[in-house]
Amino acid sequence: MGTGRKILVATLVAGTLDILSACVYTLIAGRAPITMLKGLASAVLGNGAVTGGAGVALVGLLLHFAIMAVMAAFFVTAANRLPVLKARWLLAGIAYGIGLWAVMNLVVLPLRFGWHPFTPLGLAEQFFSHIVLVGIPISWFARR
Repeated sequence: MGTGRKILVATLVAGTLDILSACVYTLIAGRAPITMLKGLASAVLGNGAVTGGAGVALVGLLLHFAIMAVMAAFFVTAANRLPVLKARWLLAGIAYGIGLWAVMNLVVLPLRFGWHPFTPLGLAEQFFSHIVLVGIPISWFARR
């Protein structure tokens, strides 16, 4: 499997798993997934995006997959240059998932939305999603 195909497949698999988990967590919290997607779109469209319609939600979904493509491309490129990431793909995927969590939750989201305190349940959900649904699948496809 070539590099481009690895990136594409890792993006589609990890992106789908991650957005599905976000939808489940959103439903459990008593909110509509479309609202969560509009919240994602607000990162580029501004706070008014949350009042938009299905088109705004689609922007949020596309943004999600664009970010996932960058995450997958970064890891696949690194794994092609550092064979240890392929040899120890499970450990690398776990570490990458933790790193992605840290970047998103300690840098990106606070810069956009301000600081929000973490709850134990929220941390467990976020670590599960970033490690099991994103880091490990990306690493698995990168090793092939």
